[in-house]
Amino acid sequence: MIESNFQALYEAKCTDIELLQADKIKYQAIIEDQQIKIDSLHLQLDQLRRMIFSSKQERFVPPHARPEQLSMPLELENSSVVVSQGVQKISYDRVLLKTEKIAPNHPGRTKLPDHLERQEIYIEPAEDTSSMRKIGEEITEELEYEPGKLYVKKYIRSKYIQAETERIIIAPMVDRPLPKCIAGAGLLAQLMIDKYVDHLPIYRICERFKREGVNIPYNTMIDWVGQAILLIKPIYEALKKRVLSSNYLHADETGLKVLDKDKKARPNGSSGRGSTHQGWLWAYLNSVERMALFDYQPTRGRAAPYELLKDFEGHLQVDGYKVYNIFEANPKIKLLFCMAHARRKFFDAQPNDAERSSVALDYFQQLYEIERNIKEQKLSEADTLIERQKSKPILNAFHQWMKDQLNQVLPKSPIGQAITYSLERWKGLCVYVENGMLNIDNNPVENSIRPIAIGRKNYLFAGSHEAAQRTAMLYSLMATCKLNDINPLSWLKETLIIIANHPINRIDELLPLRKD
Repeated sequence: MIESNFQALYEAKCTDIELLQADKIKYQAIIEDQQIKIDSLHLQLDQLRRMIFSSKQERFVPPHARPEQLSMPLELENSSVVVSQGVQKISYDRVLLKTEKIAPNHPGRTKLPDHLERQEIYIEPAEDTSSMRKIGEEITEELEYEPGKLYVKKYIRSKYIQAETERIIIAPMVDRPLPKCIAGAGLLAQLMIDKYVDHLPIYRICERFKREGVNIPYNTMIDWVGQAILLIKPIYEALKKRVLSSNYLHADETGLKVLDKDKKARPNGSSGRGSTHQGWLWAYLNSVERMALFDYQPTRGRAAPYELLKDFEGHLQVDGYKVYNIFEANPKIKLLFCMAHARRKFFDAQPNDAERSSVALDYFQQLYEIERNIKEQKLSEADTLIERQKSKPILNAFHQWMKDQLNQVLPKSPIGQAITYSLERWKGLCVYVENGMLNIDNNPVENSIRPIAIGRKNYLFAGSHEAAQRTAMLYSLMATCKLNDINPLSWLKETLIIIANHPINRIDELLPLRKD
């Protein structure tokens, strides 16, 4: 009886121990899961703090480049050694801290550009100088400004009548961009530059004109801009054809709110005349020939780039957005990924695992140092390919290090996600070393997209889907002007003057491309 009770008690204890061990395993998993969530929240908080309070520059100083904490941060200036009775005595005129910056000599006042108009104002002394000999002049230049002027071009055409036939003769009117519009080419060009380069909403432009005593209705000005954009649509189509016929493109996308009058309810469920739709501007950049193309689509789905790039052949550089994976099955397109996006994952993971992040960022720094040398030396594609052979052992070592670390980190932790992100895209990240034409990252197209963010903050949304596509047209041409160092105002004005009579089969001649 006693033995049976003891046996039952023993079995109950064993069961309790097994239950406790199972509970321990379960709660350890819960704790790990909660810790991952805490780390993720800390990462988001750190990113938000940097967005609000800090610089967006992702600067990394490797540990071996940082000054030792215990080293004396001193530099000696104007030191002299005096030998006295066999003993060296060093006298110091000044001791400088390493962190103290010595102000360089001032380079002088910035020289004003020679192409600016000069108004010469002569100032003579008040006293009589008739008996004196002039020995020179003291010249001081001052940069001045007058607000842009609105003026009226008055076309006066004389009319004549032939006495015999009473036929009236009058000179034909000169060509104008919009024949039934009172706005000239210069004004139309300035309106488009104000909106799509300087990101001023139309209502602000109207207010500025009011200060000059010219009251132009808001809707009238919108119509002017819309008609002028449609006038240069053939140039956009020519640009689109040129960009898509290239063999190397960067691709990215950015959001654009669009007023959708067909929607009868706002996103929060309240009724209204219409709501905004989240549209997308898809950007494609030919960084070799300096051409940019924006294409508006109502969706961010894979159908947008697939339809536009269905005939494209060559290298396509993208970020990690998964819709681009549809091109992996296309033998005519070779995908390559963005090294800057991979680096950003490790930069953001520093609060989670500073040691591993530092190792990874040091690898990235070595790769970008090689790219920096290539740009500074302005190497040709062939020489670039030779120089990039130095990157291969760095990439191999980095790849092996990530594979070794993968099983030592939590998969859902920031450092684990950073490693997984790079390993999943590793083949595409290394494509750039195979061709001197390619870039290490997708930064060129991101730089073309960046001004759009400023525009969104100012005009908030496009008035319709058609207006959004017109916006894409202007952004394409303005970005191409910028890539080619062409003044967009001068190009637009000249183009609006001549495009009406320009042969359509020679429309490529009007593209804002630098001839060099």
